Amino acid sequence: MSAAVRLRASPPSAWRRRAVLAFLCGFAALVLARAFYLQVVENEFLTREGNKRQLRTLVLQANRGAIRDRNGAPLALSAPVDSIWVVPSDLLGAPPYLTAMARLLNIAPGELKNFLSERADRQFVYLKRQIDPDEAKRFLLLGAPGVFAQREYRRYYPAGEVAAQVVGFCDIDGKGQEGIEAAQDEALRGIPGSRRVIRDRAGRVVEDTADYTEAQPGREVRLTLDLRLQYLAYRELKRAVEENHARGGIVVLADPRSGDILALANQPSYNPNRPDDRDSQGVRDRAVTDSFEPGSTIKPLLISQALDRGAIDPALRIDTGPGYFKVGALTVHDVHPNGVVDLAELLSKSSNVGAAKIGLTMGAEAVWAGYQRFGLGEPVGVGLPGEAPGVLRNWHEWGQIATATAAYGYGVAATALQMVRAYSAIANDGLMPQLSILQRTREIPPQRVITAATAREVRALLEGVVAPGGTAAQAAVAGYRVAGKTGTVRKNANGSYLDGQYNAVFVGMLPAAAPRLVGFVMIEDPAGRDYYGGSVAGPVFARIMQGAARLLQIPPDAMPPQAPATTVAALAGAQP
Repeated sequence: MSAAVRLRASPPSAWRRRAVLAFLCGFAALVLARAFYLQVVENEFLTREGNKRQLRTLVLQANRGAIRDRNGAPLALSAPVDSIWVVPSDLLGAPPYLTAMARLLNIAPGELKNFLSERADRQFVYLKRQIDPDEAKRFLLLGAPGVFAQREYRRYYPAGEVAAQVVGFCDIDGKGQEGIEAAQDEALRGIPGSRRVIRDRAGRVVEDTADYTEAQPGREVRLTLDLRLQYLAYRELKRAVEENHARGGIVVLADPRSGDILALANQPSYNPNRPDDRDSQGVRDRAVTDSFEPGSTIKPLLISQALDRGAIDPALRIDTGPGYFKVGALTVHDVHPNGVVDLAELLSKSSNVGAAKIGLTMGAEAVWAGYQRFGLGEPVGVGLPGEAPGVLRNWHEWGQIATATAAYGYGVAATALQMVRAYSAIANDGLMPQLSILQRTREIPPQRVITAATAREVRALLEGVVAPGGTAAQAAVAGYRVAGKTGTVRKNANGSYLDGQYNAVFVGMLPAAAPRLVGFVMIEDPAGRDYYGGSVAGPVFARIMQGAARLLQIPPDAMPPQAPATTVAALAGAQP
């Protein structure tokens, strides 16, 4: 046997055996250590990371509650839509799909790639929100990895701009931003649900887990608005603003017995269905957020308190002199000299001099307390956001001039809602109701402001304002006795009055004997031939009330005068 054969046949040396054994043992130890590290030390982290890729919790959007008018007509509804979202890293890993996806998104492929690259570390990115389900299917049919659809709800407003400020709108995530949508957001939005699913490598759902929570839909909200009256009020207000080239306007219509607001319209307005139309001017609910000096519309409140306190006699006659009256450094003016007037003439001619003399007779504290009893200076709490409290300074800050000007509506500020609430007390035999835009499950007792006898007496006085020769003859409604008051108020900005700028106001009620409706109309800064409350706001009131009385089937209470018997007999005997 050769030496080479003997060499090959000799067994390996002991050190080699030990080296191989040591290597194998070390390798096994490393594997075991790594397994221990992964299974024990990093188990929670790895499980979480694996679940990110296989397990996903899908949010199930809750259907937002509807908003409806008092008769069930829809003002805000939610319709199911889909939103397309993506895991950016998954789609970036499949370049052939980028061009097709970009085409559906109507953007350049490079733009889509840059968009995804900037968000590559995220696991959830929206590509397109709230689209029609049929359009969403086109995205999913591409089969692109990491692209999914999520069910959401889009808000629709059937009445559009007609009730925009009252209803408000939601943002794209379904959170209320304005109006009732904001004020009742918690009740409307409901509670989202969840669904835990397992996805395959392509991101497709292959299995549902037992972890599922059903979404709870939002609660429906009913308003006191009557959409028929809302359309009527909005149409007539928009017409008046356009005809008078005015800056804006407000209409509020309420039931003085219940305090329900039946219509609340603003100009300018906006279409809540169009996000690009939600500008700040149109969004503002002027009836709620804007306060103004009420001018002569405050005089019935003054006279009501003066009569109720016994500060003046119902048969009082006041000498208004040549049409002006000095109070310290202030000269109070009437539009025309009226001489000696009674209370009916004071209101029908809207004498500032007469009102100032009554206010000075009552004194600052009594005038202030009377306005406070009618709710001036206090928020109405109607259920809409952003309500202004108005301005009623404490009577200790008043002097003779402030008392005189407050008597005819200057130096005091109120909102349209506050004036409607105050006039509702006169309409409701002295009981001032709690106004509301939300339907209530229980009735809130009204507050006694003046006696029923005083309220009826003031309503009778206010009928003269709408009668021929009064300042609001154009506010008359055929077949009905109407009581109301005009106001032609100089606009104030930053503490000074603006030359040639006025608010034309009319507040009234019908039928005068037992009013079913109280209406407020203000046309802001009319730039037409006329700017007086009676001739600008009065006709708007008349048209709205005529239509509202017909819709609500309010019986007429003013029959046309009968012809004399001799005339009737003569007509009966006449030949055709």
